[in-house]
Amino acid sequence: MNFEVIYQSFQEGIHAMSWLEIVAALFGAVSVICSMKNSIWLYPTGLVSTGIYVYLLSRDQFKLYAEATMNVYYFVMSVYGWYHWAKKKNAEEVSVEWTTRREWVIASLIALIGWGTFYYLLKNFSNSDVPLVDGFVSATACSGMWLLAKRKIENWLVLNVSNLVAIPLLFHKKLIPTAMLTIFLFIVAVFGYFSWQRIYKKAV
Repeated sequence: MNFEVIYQSFQEGIHAMSWLEIVAALFGAVSVICSMKNSIWLYPTGLVSTGIYVYLLSRDQFKLYAEATMNVYYFVMSVYGWYHWAKKKNAEEVSVEWTTRREWVIASLIALIGWGTFYYLLKNFSNSDVPLVDGFVSATACSGMWLLAKRKIENWLVLNVSNLVAIPLLFHKKLIPTAMLTIFLFIVAVFGYFSWQRIYKKAV
C-alpha cells in the first residue's frame, strides 16, 4: 500500500466521521486521563464512552463485533470498578499493586480463551472481515481491563498490546477519531505505567 492510498483512506475516514464517534472518543480520552491520575472519575466518563461504542462498532458499516462486545465488557467492568472504589472512604487513594503470579495466570487465560472464543464466533457466526485481529484486540483489552479494575500496575502494559494492534485496524475501518484516541491511549498508558509505579512506591 503506497502513500497515496493511505492518504486517500485517511481522507475518506475524515469524511466518514460522525459526531457520535467524536463524543465517544472525547469521553474515552478523559476517562484514560482520570485512570492515569488514579481518579474515580475514570468510571462515569468511561461508561459514556463505552456505551456509545457498543452501538457504534456493532453497526454493519464497521462490523467490529468483538470490539463492540469488548465495550459491553468494559461497561460491566466499569460498573464493578466504580462500586469497588466507592466502597473506600477516600476513593482517590485506592492502592495500586503489582500483579501476582496467580493474577497473571488469570489475565493470560482471559486473553487466550477470549481470543479463541472471539475468533470462533466471528468466523462462524458473523460477517466480520477481520475476525482474527478483531478477536485479538478485544481479548487482550479485556485482560487489561480486568487488571485495571484490580488496580494492578501492569494493566497499562497489557492494554498497550491491545492498543498497538488496534491502531492499524481502526484506520483500516476508517474510524479516524477512534484511531487517534487509541494512539493517545497508547502514549498515556506509557506515562500511566510509570505514574502508578510512583504511586506504589509512595504507599509502601
